[in-house]
Amino acid sequence: MKVGMTKVTVLYPNSEGKHFDINYYVNKHVPMVSNLLGDALKYAEIEEGIGTAEPGADAPYAAIGCIYFNSVEDFQTSFGANAEQIMGDIPNYTNIEPIIQISEVKL
Repeated sequence: MKVGMTKVTVLYPNSEGKHFDINYYVNKHVPMVSNLLGDALKYAEIEEGIGTAEPGADAPYAAIGCIYFNSVEDFQTSFGANAEQIMGDIPNYTNIEPIIQISEVKL
């Protein structure tokens, strides 16, 4: 990553009664997204929540996915053309409604 890149963070809040299939997300969803977004996507990373600073506490997020682009326009163009397919795959791995944040990398 470099300063000025656009980072899209997808957060999946963890709570009782929710499920998240990390294997599907890692092995099917993110590779599909990467393929659909093509060269506009510069980097992707996946995190699985395992806890907090308090021993034994559940992680606030089941998972966090981050994808990086050179600009917000690159994200909007590549994602917009594929949004229906990408968003339509969500029920295959979770019943959690994701929270999406778009940021500019500063360091």
